Amino acid sequence: MTAALGFATILTFLALTMFVRRVSVPVALILVPVVFAVAGGWAGDVGGMIADGLLKVAPVAIMIAFAVMYFSLMVDVGLFDPVIRRVLQWAGGSPTKVAVGTAVITLLVALDGDGTSTFLITVTALLPIYRRIGMRPVVMTGIIALAAGMMNIIPWGGPTARAMAALQMTSADLFIPLLVPMAAGAVWVVAVAWLLGRREARRIGTLSLDDPAASGTDGRVATEAPPVVVVRPVVRAFNVVLTLVLLVILLLQLVPLQVAFAVAFALALVVNLPQWADQQELMKRHGGNVIMVVMMVLAAGVLTGILSGTGMITAIAETLVSWVPDSAASALPVLTALTSMPLSLVMTADAYYFGVVPVLAETAASFGGDPAEIGRAGLLGNGTTGFPVSPLAAATFILLGLSDVELQRHQRHVFGWAFGTTVVMTVAAVATGALSV
Repeated sequence: MTAALGFATILTFLALTMFVRRVSVPVALILVPVVFAVAGGWAGDVGGMIADGLLKVAPVAIMIAFAVMYFSLMVDVGLFDPVIRRVLQWAGGSPTKVAVGTAVITLLVALDGDGTSTFLITVTALLPIYRRIGMRPVVMTGIIALAAGMMNIIPWGGPTARAMAALQMTSADLFIPLLVPMAAGAVWVVAVAWLLGRREARRIGTLSLDDPAASGTDGRVATEAPPVVVVRPVVRAFNVVLTLVLLVILLLQLVPLQVAFAVAFALALVVNLPQWADQQELMKRHGGNVIMVVMMVLAAGVLTGILSGTGMITAIAETLVSWVPDSAASALPVLTALTSMPLSLVMTADAYYFGVVPVLAETAASFGGDPAEIGRAGLLGNGTTGFPVSPLAAATFILLGLSDVELQRHQRHVFGWAFGTTVVMTVAAVATGALSV
């Protein structure tokens, strides 16, 4: 009975989020488990279950809120602009260098964890160059998608936030073991960019950006880049030091991330935007993204709290364990990693992380495995390469709309390279022990 209710809860959630477009994800995350918990006779305990679930995901929601605001502020004040300018100057009119520069710039800008701002900044900076030297925009969208997707698994990015909320784990459980695979993924992305740039170089040669023959367009982009706030050199140096300290804290887990980002954001806000009116403008500009993600994480706490409190998730796992042969149990993390990327084409990230990952994690635990490995495996595929390729991700259409590239053409161009990212990072994860076989 409990397992049947659990399956019904998850399948109803998947159906509502994947096929019934009028139901938002937070609404489904809250109401579906409540309805089935009441139907199962747990009406008197639902409040306590929800409270427990919210308490467990609250640190994740707090960390995401302050992290997104912090890096959004850093982008607005131009923290990465000097590096971007140097990369563009180095690239010149060489298609190979422009392609590699595209990957490097995107890897840096994507640190803010917001796909929309990443695409606005990178496309605005790079599309005029691609057009002037005759490079195909689909090459640019492919490289940006690969780099932004690989960086998408930072703790304050959408996939990892979902995974932490769904599994009630921390960044130390899911993200830190993936640092080496991330490094391998970054090397792969730059290597792919070099290969694609070489192809373009053979096709069009190398042109100077000042060559009139290279100017086939006025270089205008159909939208404006996010505003840049001018700050003094001493403030810029402060921002660099503060960001480096934050990264050290992240890597070494010196203090809880929600505490580190809260303090860092407060310091950065006072130093960069001392006027209250400017601080309000920043919060209005980026607050929408924060509210959406935080609401989703808190709503996920309702789902996980009820699934755990009622014992539904355990009952589901026990049922699945009886179906899965023992010989396949050890391969579950790797199979999850390799299948999660193709699944992103037919399943939203919310449906995957809140409907599929918890069940797989509990199943792995029933076989004596580490449920965190399932979370990492999902990130290696769905998180890194699903989001910039999937037609179910709104950010994909922002990238393609800015670049005037068709979805089908973008998918054909990048799908194989994206799956290659998953394979490379999965191999690195197995080699470093982040995934077992």
